[in-house]
Amino acid sequence: MVRSVPEPRELLKIAIEVAREAAATAYRMRSQGVSVAATKSTVTDVVTAADRAVERQVHDALHRLRPGDAVLGEEYGEAGAGAAVRWIIDPIDGTVNYLYGVPHSAVSLAAEVDGVVVAGVVRNVVTGEEWTAAVGDGAWRDGQRLRCSTESDLGQALVATGFGYDPRRRQHQGRVLVELIPHIRDIRRFGAAALDLCLAAEGRVDAYYEKGLAAWDLAAGGLVATEAGLRVGGLGGATAGPDLVIAAPPGLFAPLHDRLADLDAAGGP
Repeated sequence: MVRSVPEPRELLKIAIEVAREAAATAYRMRSQGVSVAATKSTVTDVVTAADRAVERQVHDALHRLRPGDAVLGEEYGEAGAGAAVRWIIDPIDGTVNYLYGVPHSAVSLAAEVDGVVVAGVVRNVVTGEEWTAAVGDGAWRDGQRLRCSTESDLGQALVATGFGYDPRRRQHQGRVLVELIPHIRDIRRFGAAALDLCLAAEGRVDAYYEKGLAAWDLAAGGLVATEAGLRVGGLGGATAGPDLVIAAPPGLFAPLHDRLADLDAAGGP
């Protein structure tokens, strides 16, 4: 018997339920104190016990609600490859913020059907702000429909970005930023890609770009951004991915893209 694939709204309902419970766990664990459990790519790329506990909780909840689906998470990798539905988890996006008590970290959970993200939720662990999207249904925060900025003048654009953990990559990204900042209104660096994409979705920044995002950084926030009207892509017609993610209003995408291409933003280590 072939199992039917749920509609995006149904998957979003599940994602919201699971993400809310996960964010509550992350908040509780932070209030009890948090320490580094391990490091990943560099000694500054940290993993906390909460990252692991939250991802395991999400895995278990999805297995209970949707047995047979695949799951890809930042901490535990992929399970159940080959299923039509795959869930993509970032248990705590902005782990360094979480570690230091900076209130800009989030649980990010997306549902992908046959390789296309169709539903996603990003929930701020500290503030409880929640951004949601289902393909074709728009992007929302706490019941409010989101529309991106209408800015088209690069010189007036407030642009968010982030940096990798590898010192050589940061050095390259720093050079790009030094050359970009004279051509924009200003830069913002908050430290959580999923939340950055959501802020762009509602016009709290005009645009966002970053090199080095993984699927769990991009999936839910990228859908929120797209459904809010942002154009989300890479350089030279490439899809958004590890080489570069640009999220900008349609009238701003080309000038920001061209400036970043000139600066070799997708280059370096």
